[in-house]
Amino acid sequence: MNTLVQLTRRAHTPEAPRRLAVPEGMTAPLGCDAVAVPARFGPLVLPRLPRVGCVYADEANWWWIVPSDSDYALEWPAPAHYATGAVLPDSGPRPAPGLIHRPDDTVPYTPPIPLYLALCRLTDTTPAWSRPVNA
Repeated sequence: MNTLVQLTRRAHTPEAPRRLAVPEGMTAPLGCDAVAVPARFGPLVLPRLPRVGCVYADEANWWWIVPSDSDYALEWPAPAHYATGAVLPDSGPRPAPGLIHRPDDTVPYTPPIPLYLALCRLTDTTPAWSRPVNA
């Protein structure tokens, strides 16, 4: 009977969300969120940034670690995806993205404003603060 109860609980217990892990030896005093873009944009974004923090990649996306709340008052341009808590979308049993860039210091962040502006430029999107106000 205990085995049946345990199996039932496991079947109804959601799995813990998958998160991008900050590499060992790094600190994230501002918390971590992540911004994902389709993999085809990744190599185009890198040279546009003054500083690159931790970047992760899989077949579909490149993920940049940014400080928590980097989406405050920003509409990240499509097709970018903002992931609060650096939580990966549920994609089944696929492996987590691998670390492809680690900065030389102990801070994992890519500055969010330069990243936002680079993505706006690549997607031909006007930054939110430059759009006309409709009364």
